[in-house]
Amino acid sequence: MAAPEPLSPAGGAGEEAPDEDEDEAEAEDSERPGASGGARSGGGGGGGGGGGVGPGSCGGPGGALTRRAVTLRVLLKDALLEPGAGVLSIYYLGKKFVGDLQPDGRIVWQETGQVFNSPSAWATHCKKLVNPAKKSGCGWASVKYKGQKLDKYKAAWLRRNQLHIPAAAADESPASEGEEEELMMEEEEEEVLTGASAEDKSRRPPVKGASEPVHPEATPPGKRVENKIRVPVRYCMLGSRDSARNPHTLVEVTSFAAINKFQPFNVAISSNVLFLLDFHSHLTRSQVVGYLGGRWDINSQTLTVLRAFPCRSRLGDADTAATMEEEIYQSLLLRGLSLVGWYHSHPYSPALPSLQDIDAQMEYQLRLQGSSNGFQPCLALLCSPYYSGNPGPESKISPFWVMPPPEQRPSDYGIPMDVEMAYVQDGFLTNDVLHEMMLLVEFYKGAPDLVRFQEPWNQEHTYLDKLKISLASRTPKDQGLCHVLEQVYSVLKQGS
Repeated sequence: MAAPEPLSPAGGAGEEAPDEDEDEAEAEDSERPGASGGARSGGGGGGGGGGGVGPGSCGGPGGALTRRAVTLRVLLKDALLEPGAGVLSIYYLGKKFVGDLQPDGRIVWQETGQVFNSPSAWATHCKKLVNPAKKSGCGWASVKYKGQKLDKYKAAWLRRNQLHIPAAAADESPASEGEEEELMMEEEEEEVLTGASAEDKSRRPPVKGASEPVHPEATPPGKRVENKIRVPVRYCMLGSRDSARNPHTLVEVTSFAAINKFQPFNVAISSNVLFLLDFHSHLTRSQVVGYLGGRWDINSQTLTVLRAFPCRSRLGDADTAATMEEEIYQSLLLRGLSLVGWYHSHPYSPALPSLQDIDAQMEYQLRLQGSSNGFQPCLALLCSPYYSGNPGPESKISPFWVMPPPEQRPSDYGIPMDVEMAYVQDGFLTNDVLHEMMLLVEFYKGAPDLVRFQEPWNQEHTYLDKLKISLASRTPKDQGLCHVLEQVYSVLKQGS
C-alpha cells in the first residue's frame, strides 16, 4: 500500500530555512584571513558550516574560536570539498536525509528544496523532525560528505593551516559523551539502511500491515483464548534494551505533565471512529487491526481523526492483506484523507502498549513522516473490549504516542506517552460506517474465534448486551438509523 501524499509542508521547495543572522555573518567573516568567530558571543548554529558555541552547541577540542573559523566555504575554497548533488547525508533514528552541496557552501535538502546555511542548521532541522525534543544537531559530526564525516575534513584543514594543534586533538569529534553514543548509533543505523533496499522500505506507509502479525500471541482460528492477565510495568523499570525480555511485556504510559513537557500536538477524534473500531474489536477473540484516516493542520498543530478503516484479513494472510491495504489506500484518496495512524486490540489484556507495540509505533512515526518538512504525528489507538479489569461493559480505548529515548541513552526503548484527545460527537452514523459494519459481520461469520454473542458475558448481560452498552456512549444522537443497527445485532446473534 503506497503512502498517501503528505499535506503541504510549511516551507515549499526552494524556500530558504530561517537561520540566525550570525550564520551569514560568520560565513562572510571566515572568508577573510585571520577571521575568527570569537568576535561574537555564543549564538546559534555555526555559520556556513561552523559549529556554534553556547548552550546546547557542540564546542570541542582544538579551540572553539579556531573551529568556528572553518566553514564549508573555506573547505570548498581550499579544494578539500567539491560541490555536488547528493554528496551530503545524515542518518538519524532509522531515517536518511540527503543534501546537495552548493558552490557557495550552502546545503539544499533534496526532499524539500530547503536551503540551509550550515551543517548544524540542517542537522538540527532534520533531527527535530524525527525527535521534536532534539535541541542540537552536532552538524559537523552528523553530516557526512561522500560517506566521511565533515569534521574529518575540518580536522584535515586545521592540520594543514594550524600546525600548533596536535593531530589527535584536531581529529576528535566535537561532541559530548552522550552525543558520541548517539552518533555511534547513527553509524549502526546507516549500515542497516544501506542494506537491501532499506531506503525504499522507509517510504512505505507507516502502518502495521495486516500481512505481518501484530502479535504472535494473537489467537489462531479455533483456539480459545486463555484469560491470562499480563501485569504492566513502569517505563522507568525497563532499563536498557534487553533481547531476552518478553516483547509482549505491557508498559504503563507516561503523561507529558509528569516529565514537565507539553503535548507537541493536539488531537480531535470523531465519535464514529471510536464506534467502528470498538465494534470491530468486539467481534472476535483474536486481535484485530485497522488504519486511521484524517487530516493534519500544521498551522494549528491539530491532528483530526475522521475515519477508521478496519482490516478484514487474518494476520499472516499476505495476499488478502495486500488487497485490503490497496482498498483502504483508494478509500483515503477518494475521501481526500491522509493516513494519520492505526489501531489494534488487546482482547483480554489492558489497553496499554507492549514493548513490541512501542517499537512498531516508533517505526511508524518515522515512516509516516515521509517527505514532509515539518513535524507530523502518527497516532496509535488501543482497544481492550474484554479485559476483566475494565470498570464496566464499556471498552477501554487508549491513545498513545512514542517519544524517542533520552539522547544520552539512544538504545533504550521509546517512551510511551499518554495522549489527550478532544472528543467530537458526530450527528449521525454515516453510510460508510454501517457498510463497514456489515462487511465485518460477513467476514467473521462462522469463524471459530467469533464471539458467541448469545452467550452470557456476566451474570447480568450477554455478550450482545455488553456490545450494545459499550457502543451506546459513542452512538450519535440521531437515532434515525436504530433499525439498521438492530438488523446488524440480529445478524450477529444468529451468526454466532
